[in-house]
Order: sequence, then structure tokens, then C-alpha cells
Amino acid sequence: LFITWTKASRLDGDYRLRGCIGTLEPRPLHSAVRDYTLTSALRDRRFNPIQAKELPYLRCTVSLLSCFEQAATWSDWEIGVHGLIIEFVEPHSSQRRTATFLPEVASHEGWDKQQTIDQLIRKAGFTSTAVTVRSSLRVTRYQSTTCSLTYDEYCKLKDREHAGSKVLLHKQQLVTVSAAQ
Repeated sequence: LFITWTKASRLDGDYRLRGCIGTLEPRPLHSAVRDYTLTSALRDRRFNPIQAKELPYLRCTVSLLSCFEQAATWSDWEIGVHGLIIEFVEPHSSQRRTATFLPEVASHEGWDKQQTIDQLIRKAGFTSTAVTVRSSLRVTRYQSTTCSLTYDEYCKLKDREHAGSKVLLHKQQLVTVSAAQ
């Protein structure tokens, strides 16, 4: 499960990353969505915490990850279909490195397979030439199902839910009145 916050640019309306945190471990869905939504909004160390004034510009995407499988090689995956987890041991320091990209990252960035892998290697903290570790990578590919909601869409749903609960409450009162007669 990953929660991704993006923010619409006031200039062109394109959405840019505002926070993204998740887990590659199975978790109970309800609590994981709650926990990672707050964590990605308020504690993604790459960004300042989201502020209330930003809400009208935000979109939140929930990505449910599935179909994890070992790739045969570093290039055994499809752009736009597979997310990737890479693992490798740094040749000089013997430090274990790992990183992941969700399935939509490569296509959104316009990267080919090699560029995506090289960016993942950099994301893992490896600063030497990526080609030195590319062939030794352990690559796990996965897929995801996503659902996104802008703040405006959220507000409209809340308004409908609130209106619906009034109607339901009103009907319950009518039923009670009818039963008493």
C-alpha cells in the first residue's frame, strides 16, 4: 500500500509530487490507509508537512500493490504495468541498498527501462555509475490498483454523504412517527 499526495500547479494545473509513503508489507487495509495517509501528508522528509491552505490543490492516490514476482533480469518488466523493487549490495562498501518505484513513475517521467533502473539505483543511494551494479540487481516487479480523489471531489462526496444521512435520519423519524400512529 502506498499513499501519494500530488499538488496542482497554479501555473499549468499539472500535478507534482507532494508526498508519497507506503509499505511493501501486508497490513490491515483500514488502519494502513489511515496511517500512511497521515504519514505521507505530514512526515515525508522530502517535503514540509501539508498545510490547510494547500488542500484545494491536492489529490490523494491510494495504490494497492499486488502480483509480486521475481524478474528474470533488470529489464524483465513493462513500463506502466509494473512497479519495481531493486535490491543490491554496493561493491565497495558491501552496504545493502534497496528502492522502489510505483508502476506509474516511469511512464509519468518519460523514462525508458534503463533510465528507470538507473534512477532507482540513485534513489537507493548509490552514487557511482549505475552500470556497475545493474547486472547484479535483484528485481521484484509488482502491479497496483489505484484510486485517486481531489480535494474538490472529496468535498462533494462529503456533502452528498451528509445530505444522504439527513434524508435517512428524516426517513427514520417518519417511520417512527408512522409506527406510533
